[in-house]
Amino acid sequence: MTPKNNPLSRKERERLMRRQAMLEAAQAVFAEKGYANATVDEIAQRAEFGKGTLYNYFEGGKEDILFALFDQLYDELCEVIQQTFSPDEAADRPIRAAFRDFVEQNIRYYLEREHLFMILIKEAHRMIFSDDAEKAKYFIRQRDRVASVLVPPLERAMARGEMRPMPPLFVAHLLLGNVNGCQMQLSLEKSGLDENRAEALHAPSQAADYLTTLLFDGLLIEKTAAPTLA
Repeated sequence: MTPKNNPLSRKERERLMRRQAMLEAAQAVFAEKGYANATVDEIAQRAEFGKGTLYNYFEGGKEDILFALFDQLYDELCEVIQQTFSPDEAADRPIRAAFRDFVEQNIRYYLEREHLFMILIKEAHRMIFSDDAEKAKYFIRQRDRVASVLVPPLERAMARGEMRPMPPLFVAHLLLGNVNGCQMQLSLEKSGLDENRAEALHAPSQAADYLTTLLFDGLLIEKTAAPTLA
């Protein structure tokens, strides 16, 4: 039985490098032409591989590449959550501070890849609302996978009395949904559909402060009750 930590062979490393080169080429082509107008020929040419070689890695062609990019994106998001909320990192940090850092990292990650994100968001919505139930289920599974990674730190925070005792999976979806809302607002602005620019969203640190305040502190300001007359 091969040990889990056994290093990859040279052949396996080369295969992974070629696959990653194809994905990076696809990202560039998608960003330039959009997913609908991109072709496998262009992706293969950009990656400097033959079209047949590309199909050896992605049998379903362009759509398989698109889903590989989605997989990569969700994997990286789960990794960010695990690093930000790991027991070692968050042992002495309030959940509020950890969440605020996660939001800032998430927005920075988005801004660094905004062209790719705009394409992926558009294609994700198209597939979610298509007649292909399996594609819709894919995104539901990925959404649940990401939320499940956030559940353990939320459970720890609730056990410490930092948060109200509520179903942690529901809270995870709620928090992540609001983070995604920031990304959607950025996408609308970038596409020109929303002329009322929310400049705070383009400063990740400030956006993280606002969203954390909204979700953890609320919008209402508690006022001292007026004194009653004797």
